[in-house]
Amino acid sequence: MKVSDILRVKDGGTGGTLFTISPEHTLAEAMRLMHERDMGSLVVMSHGKVVGMLTFREVIAAVVDNDGVVGDTTVWKAMDDGPLICTPETELDEVRRMMLARHARYMPVIDKQVLMGVISFYDVAKTVVDSQNFENQMLKAYIRDWPAGEPEGEKAESL
Repeated sequence: MKVSDILRVKDGGTGGTLFTISPEHTLAEAMRLMHERDMGSLVVMSHGKVVGMLTFREVIAAVVDNDGVVGDTTVWKAMDDGPLICTPETELDEVRRMMLARHARYMPVIDKQVLMGVISFYDVAKTVVDSQNFENQMLKAYIRDWPAGEPEGEKAESL
């Protein structure tokens, strides 16, 4: 399974609305947008290119570093300027490995320098669970439709 499969089914096939912010915006503006849209992350874009990622983790770190005051801190100062990225062709197992290794909850999906979407750890976990549920349903259907001439126990032993 690939990242493109996640994007295809995410939010009814639209991949969801992408919200981005420029590094020059203030952290307060970013926090307001994240709160209003109930989002855990924003992709930071400059001149049409992904330059960073801002998640609640970076927001909390910036607030703590500034003794609880956001002030005029910019997104540029708070963002992760080396976020994990993937392409639509990246295999799901590789995405899981990368996200677990870096404790990343969000990952921009980029194809030929164009932002295609953002996948979350939730999206990945949901896809894995849905895939396993589908496989379980197929196996149960196969067992129910066992050929009439063979008892189930004999068939199972021959495997």
